[in-house]
Amino acid sequence: MNKLKIINDPIYGFVNIPNELIFDIIEHPYFQRLRRISQMGLSYMVYPGAHHTRFHHAIGAMHLMQTALQVLKYKNINITPAEEEAVLLAILLHDIGHGPFSHALEHKIIKEISHEALSLAIMEELNTKFDQKLDLAIKIFKGQYPKTFLTELISSQIDMDRLDYLRRDSFYSGVIEGQVNSERLIKMLNVKDNRLVIDEKGIYSVEKFIISRRLMYWQVYFHKTGLMFEKILQHVIERAQELHRKKLPLFLDDKLNFLWSESYSSINNNNLSIFTQLDDTDIWYHLKKWQKNNDFILSYLSSMIVNRDHLNHMIIQSKPFEPDKLNTLSRQVLDNFPVHKEELHYLFFTGQLTHSAYDNKEKPIQLLTKEGQLVEFAKASDQLNIEALSQPVIKYYLSWPKNKKL
Repeated sequence: MNKLKIINDPIYGFVNIPNELIFDIIEHPYFQRLRRISQMGLSYMVYPGAHHTRFHHAIGAMHLMQTALQVLKYKNINITPAEEEAVLLAILLHDIGHGPFSHALEHKIIKEISHEALSLAIMEELNTKFDQKLDLAIKIFKGQYPKTFLTELISSQIDMDRLDYLRRDSFYSGVIEGQVNSERLIKMLNVKDNRLVIDEKGIYSVEKFIISRRLMYWQVYFHKTGLMFEKILQHVIERAQELHRKKLPLFLDDKLNFLWSESYSSINNNNLSIFTQLDDTDIWYHLKKWQKNNDFILSYLSSMIVNRDHLNHMIIQSKPFEPDKLNTLSRQVLDNFPVHKEELHYLFFTGQLTHSAYDNKEKPIQLLTKEGQLVEFAKASDQLNIEALSQPVIKYYLSWPKNKKL
């Protein structure tokens, strides 16, 4: 069988699968599951085109990694064939531990374990299945390999992960403000003192990247309607788990019944096997079934998502909400909906959002001058707002049902 295939990507064109091992990894059911995991959670409730998946993103990130490795080798950075294969495997599998709806249900299906820990567990499982051929990829993924810049290509402030998801999410959502020139940024990559750096002449591309990242977070990822539906989805799962704990009537398939009947502080073959069978379709199926559950909260919230009923107000603002306003609205909800005070948080919820477009303290982006000196990006930029963008932005959200007497 010919395993040197190409994939036609709508953003980059033809993406090459470079060798048989990577082809076999892509063909594995663990990786194919990513076709059924939404890249942007429920953002398609707002941006109808944003139906792309973690599969799209993983393939795109691998393509960018191939280009980055070519650029660095052209600049006489020593990268062996084994290292090249390993870093391609690591970026390909960096998100394989995501569960249904990606970040929207992070820590909700299995509370104690992050998607990064699950990704590592799945990589180790695949390593066993593929005769330890992922040993080096796992070392690089964990940051345990001497060539630090290889890990930074996977995870840093300008890595192949971010370069792909910003451009891809912008493309599929139709929000052109988020477009980044990934080709230009990759051409500017270099290595100095074993760290990934950017050639000085790429400074304006970095500025555009930082600004685009800020716009995508506040315009797309934190869009108030998309945020509202994702919070409601989280509350649906929490309510279902509560009903399950109380042994109240609730439809659950074997997978969720197993996962919610156990408390996990570590990953083992049993729970990993069950988790890797879960995808968005499982949750959609449960939501459709839960619409008819006797519990008002579960059925009401499930129906809101399935039918995209815009039954909640959602406000995002820069300052905390006044306690008097919160008290007034919470009383209205209790008066209009059949919920007890201890259940109020399912329908009436508030919280805060925090995001920094650029972190100039934790491994800042370094520019490499023609003289071979390193300069921290924010200090070299003539954009006055870059320093401001390195400060965390905090906003506050509030959501409550529209007054509707039931």
